[in-house]
Amino acid sequence: MYKVREAIIVEGIYDKTKLAGFIDGVILTTHGFAVYSNDDFIKTIEELAKRTGIVILTDSDSAGMRIRNFVKQKILDGIVKHAYIPDIEGKERRKSRASKEGFLGVEGMSEEIIINALKKAGCEINNEVTEGKQSQITKADLYILGLSGGKDSAVLREKLSREINIPARISANMLLDVLNRLYTYDELVEIVQRIQK
Repeated sequence: MYKVREAIIVEGIYDKTKLAGFIDGVILTTHGFAVYSNDDFIKTIEELAKRTGIVILTDSDSAGMRIRNFVKQKILDGIVKHAYIPDIEGKERRKSRASKEGFLGVEGMSEEIIINALKKAGCEINNEVTEGKQSQITKADLYILGLSGGKDSAVLREKLSREINIPARISANMLLDVLNRLYTYDELVEIVQRIQK
């Protein structure tokens, strides 16, 4: 079992059940879009963000990203971290067919992928802070490297997302956060040069 200090926010009960099999910690579900009208849930996670911090771990589809952004915007004080699962095509065992976008959700990810996502987010696991590199990659750097503001920027961002195993549809601000946790500027330049070949 992995002991995680931060409260983990997931979308549904199947996600919670999956994580509870190998994580010792607080795991809360948004119950999908029900989070939009659940003021008590928001108050609870606001308090947790102040006391222990929270980490948002939603599916990589558009619904998951909307829920992630909603929760992030509601927390005005405290620590909010973001754990991302990669875009992996497939369907969960309990489902008869794949989701609308064709990607596995949190419940379909392996234990290793989930723990790595939490580590990359900077969670405290087994009393060890796993915080990533805090370099200073800026929005201007993304522009200079062709990851924003250019004709082929979207294509390059998609290639980068596949290369570093994060969802392709995260916003520019979230991409910047992820890159600053995982890479130095020089490492990012090296990756961009490699995927442009």
